[in-house]
Amino acid sequence: MRDAAALELHAGAPRTALAAAADHCARLLRLCGAAANPGAGRAVHARAVKAGLLASAYLCNNLLSYYAAAAGGLREARRLFDEVPAAQRNVFTWNSLLSTYAKSGRLADARAVFAEMPERDAVSWTVMVVGLNRARRFGEAVEAFLDMVGDGLAPTQFTLTNVLSSCAAAEAGGAGRRVHSFVVKLGLGGCVPVANSVLNMYGKCGDAETARAVFEQMPARSVSSWNAMVSLDARLGRMDLALSLFESMPDRTIVSWNAVITGYNQNGFDAKALWFFSRMLRDSSSMVPDEFTITSVLSACANLRMVSLGKQVHAYILRSGMPCVGQVTNALISMYAKSGSVENARGVMDQAVVADLNVISFTALLEGYVKLGDMKRAREIFDIMSNRDVVAWTAMIVGYEQNGYNDEAMELFRSMIRSGPDPNSYTLAAVLSVCASLACLDYGKQIHCKAVRSLQEQSSSVSNAIVTMYARSGSLPLARRVFDRVRWRKETVTWTSMIVALAQHGLGGDAIGLFEEMLRVGVKPDRITYVGVLSACTHAGFVDQGRMYYQQMHDKHGIVPEMSHYACMVDLLARSGLLSEAQEFIRQMPVEPDAIAWGALLSACRVHKDADLAELAAEKLLSIDPGNSGAYSALCNVYAACGRWGDAAKTWKRRKDGAVRKETGFSWTHVRGRVHVFGADDALHPQREAVYGMAARVWADIKRAGFVPDPQSVLHDVDDELKEEMLSRHSEKLAIAFGLLATPEGTTLRVMKNLRVCNDCHTAIKFISKVADREIILRDATRFHHFRDGLCSCKDYW
Repeated sequence: MRDAAALELHAGAPRTALAAAADHCARLLRLCGAAANPGAGRAVHARAVKAGLLASAYLCNNLLSYYAAAAGGLREARRLFDEVPAAQRNVFTWNSLLSTYAKSGRLADARAVFAEMPERDAVSWTVMVVGLNRARRFGEAVEAFLDMVGDGLAPTQFTLTNVLSSCAAAEAGGAGRRVHSFVVKLGLGGCVPVANSVLNMYGKCGDAETARAVFEQMPARSVSSWNAMVSLDARLGRMDLALSLFESMPDRTIVSWNAVITGYNQNGFDAKALWFFSRMLRDSSSMVPDEFTITSVLSACANLRMVSLGKQVHAYILRSGMPCVGQVTNALISMYAKSGSVENARGVMDQAVVADLNVISFTALLEGYVKLGDMKRAREIFDIMSNRDVVAWTAMIVGYEQNGYNDEAMELFRSMIRSGPDPNSYTLAAVLSVCASLACLDYGKQIHCKAVRSLQEQSSSVSNAIVTMYARSGSLPLARRVFDRVRWRKETVTWTSMIVALAQHGLGGDAIGLFEEMLRVGVKPDRITYVGVLSACTHAGFVDQGRMYYQQMHDKHGIVPEMSHYACMVDLLARSGLLSEAQEFIRQMPVEPDAIAWGALLSACRVHKDADLAELAAEKLLSIDPGNSGAYSALCNVYAACGRWGDAAKTWKRRKDGAVRKETGFSWTHVRGRVHVFGADDALHPQREAVYGMAARVWADIKRAGFVPDPQSVLHDVDDELKEEMLSRHSEKLAIAFGLLATPEGTTLRVMKNLRVCNDCHTAIKFISKVADREIILRDATRFHHFRDGLCSCKDYW
């Protein structure tokens, strides 16, 4: 810097020479600023100090302006400002310091300087507006602009574009319209940058009609103007308008193409998004996809499960050298995970910088493992997530619930309540489903209370889950009470939930009555509704009504019968003793009967002791599902009922030879917040001796009351004494015995069983309810039984 060194020669020169030297120094500073050379700028400053040139207000202002623009120049700017005599400071001096603070994001210091300024001009106010906008303090930026106008100062184009940007970001349409009025008054509507800002503001605020009016009135449009309108129409789902504008554009940028591709993707037209991407590559050889293009294309591939095309896009990313970071990495993980290639997704994640990954990609990978049933790997992903949102927590809880890990789902929900985000309606619905599966009434009530407090009970999914939870926990009155509060919404799923609940509890007449009311008030039934209606007819023995509803389902409501409806009809006919008609119904089915249909027929054969038809049904069932242990058990039941012990023994041997494991029967009950599980002849419960003692006393009591054990419920050819001992220790009897020990007198006992209750237990529990003076609610694999005063709600038709 020879010129800077020469400044020393001017130390004693006249005023005009000093002014010339100061001007020369200012020019050098501007060159240093343009060259982004902070070292040279500081050298000029040092030489100016030595030459005594800081008496020049012009040079001081230039130095302040230089430091304001230079990175890290805040300290030097403040020191220089403090050294300038107060009388020498003008509005430019103050503005330079103000700009330094605002650009550095130190808005508190900027406000202090702004308040201290003896005089403010349009630049002062603009600096504040720009600083607040860049700091994302949009409301304050708008307030500063309005104060500026109130002081009688005319905003510049730069002021207007920044305040309009704040209005757009805050979606403050009212304030935006006021700013627009200033644009019109100042005659700046024809200024393309300002007009584009107005257009963008209306677009972000969702005022499409005003945005279009602004666009059509623009005397000149830039490509940004067109892009703003295309993006707005695409964001609003008006893809026809967006495409029409796109086709009319005189020039296009990658932003133009991205607007249409992203619009199609975000509005559910993923195939069109991919077609448009292909067109871009084909028609515009100079158009290079950027990360926004790739992200939208990968999202479309994910939604369409087109992993092969997604891999091609991945290969393009690698070939083109596009940085595989940020949103591109997240989109790749989501694409692979949603398309079922979970290991590929995990590979991308392992190669990524963890800081680049967002909760969306983590959640997609988590859900990928959940779909595969790999809950261990899903939990690994969940545990390494640093910022788990409610979606991630819910995905993990739903995964546990869907894969049968109910205890883990409940524990994770408790952890969420302690340290996670507030659960949303999907979370609560999932946990209520867990409570329904476990018949955990007390905890279900707590979640219901939480849903009420958080106003989530108003959600259809939550209210329906509450109805189902109460129904499956055996509390039908509470289920009905919740239903009566939400029935006004006339949602099919809500009414269906209650109809199914009534059917499961054996209240066939009530279920049919509610269904008829549903039709009267104009709620349209769906296929699940009719499953509930046919099930209600089955459990109540309403054969003629069942036939009528089966016909009505198709003739009146256009619902094509599915396998679940066919199975209900087989069960309805067979359970009523119409075995030949049930067999003929199966023969005439337009589809191959499944295991449920044959299982319903086989089960009815036990009740009606039809061994020949049972053999046919069992063979058909085992041909579909060779590992179905229930088929062997049901056939043995029929043989036992008919006294054919030799055939029963052969059936058991066939099961063992085929290495088919018998499904273990177990029952469970909730007492004081804990689940107590019992198997037949259970030897593991910590209170085994007390439970067995109570079971023996109850057995003796009900026998004295007239109960006669049913030896046919034992599928082994042993003596009657041993049969009676085995019957007394069935799992549901042990669970009831524990409940009698562990709960106060008069408490309702609720017992769940994974298999269908046997004849002996059904009869025994009727006697227990009378002898112990307890209501006992038993949920088995097919329905509920409410025992009270020696009677069952099923009226022995089950």
